[in-house]
Amino acid sequence: MNPDLYARNTPERFWRVLNDPAPSRGEWEEAARRAASVLPPAVRGHADDMPSLLAMTLGEGQFGPRHWEGGTAQRLYYAVKPAIPRALTRGLRRLYGDRRARMLQLGWPIEPRYAAFQLGVMGHLLRITAHAHLPFLNFWPDGRRYALVLTHDIESAAGQRFVPQVAALEEDLGFRSSFNFVPELYPVDRDLMADLKSRGFEVGVHGLRHDGKLFSGREQFMRRAARINAYVGEFEAVGFRAPLTQRQPEWMQALEIEYDSSFFDTDPYQPIAGGTMSVWPFELGHFVELPYTLVQDHTLAFILGETTPRLWLEKVAFLRSVHGMALLLTHPDYLRSARVWRIYSDFLQVMSERRDFHHMLPMEMARWWRARAQARDVRELPAGTVAEVTEGGGADLPAIRCGPVSPNDSSWVA
Repeated sequence: MNPDLYARNTPERFWRVLNDPAPSRGEWEEAARRAASVLPPAVRGHADDMPSLLAMTLGEGQFGPRHWEGGTAQRLYYAVKPAIPRALTRGLRRLYGDRRARMLQLGWPIEPRYAAFQLGVMGHLLRITAHAHLPFLNFWPDGRRYALVLTHDIESAAGQRFVPQVAALEEDLGFRSSFNFVPELYPVDRDLMADLKSRGFEVGVHGLRHDGKLFSGREQFMRRAARINAYVGEFEAVGFRAPLTQRQPEWMQALEIEYDSSFFDTDPYQPIAGGTMSVWPFELGHFVELPYTLVQDHTLAFILGETTPRLWLEKVAFLRSVHGMALLLTHPDYLRSARVWRIYSDFLQVMSERRDFHHMLPMEMARWWRARAQARDVRELPAGTVAEVTEGGGADLPAIRCGPVSPNDSSWVA
């Protein structure tokens, strides 16, 4: 694990406080030390070393040095999976996922502690600096409270054929999304790609072959990464997601991308379980990581047996409360199911009636997050606004007021 990959995600850089004079480095460090008490035991011991703390959380270091390798049982399962009836594989995944959910250190479907840590840093900073409030660059454009990003992975030719229906549904409700294609699994429909782009959607790359072997060894990954990079250029894409959310952050630095979305905040049902704990984007080496923060459609409908978007909307309520990013991963392959289609349609209908989030494509999200990190003040950030953190958020955490207007205006939301 290389802590340098995460070192740019310090609380100081995350919050972008605009106060003059700015809090000192020592004040930030002391605030972070105090706030770290809410983090898992394996993490809080690194409270005096911010690069290590970030590597233990965002870098999933708390799960051990061999976390990215997966276990023998897992590799055997995916080797024999094609010969196992689908109903049985879903049952096995639920049993396995439920067991890991109990064993892992992270909460699911909501893991609140990294958010509590970041908010706690600001609460302690207010007290350390004796300020009643501190202004900062709002997390999202136009003073919105939270963000919504929609993404899709296309895993078969049948799924690709269903993409126009998915895009039409989203378009009718005022949404746009990204569609990630597997370059060497099915004949990729280039006309479909062009049509999606012309209508304001995004195209990304989803691995190479979707055969579970992308990360089977470093040399093989590097060979495949060269071909993935060629497809990134050919598709005019800037984003990537690995099949099965398998991942190895150091190897992935070979990918010529602006953002990745192979990680998640918390998920015990994936081949490599765990999570970054973050409900915001973060910088992972040379690219921006956009962790998905809402349970995948296949897990929701087929593993957990849900028939409504209840879990999605409950998580959105949490993300709204901490001013986070709601990033959803669905699959046109599974949206062909009437039940999954109904769940997704109902979710989009509910979200279309809300006005307090900023909706953007993943490439727009990645560029926004990088621009926000680089802006010296709000004048250098188009659509940027000044928000404010104050005492009084409850549970010893501060409150955030965000909006494009004066803090004295009643339209601000807390």
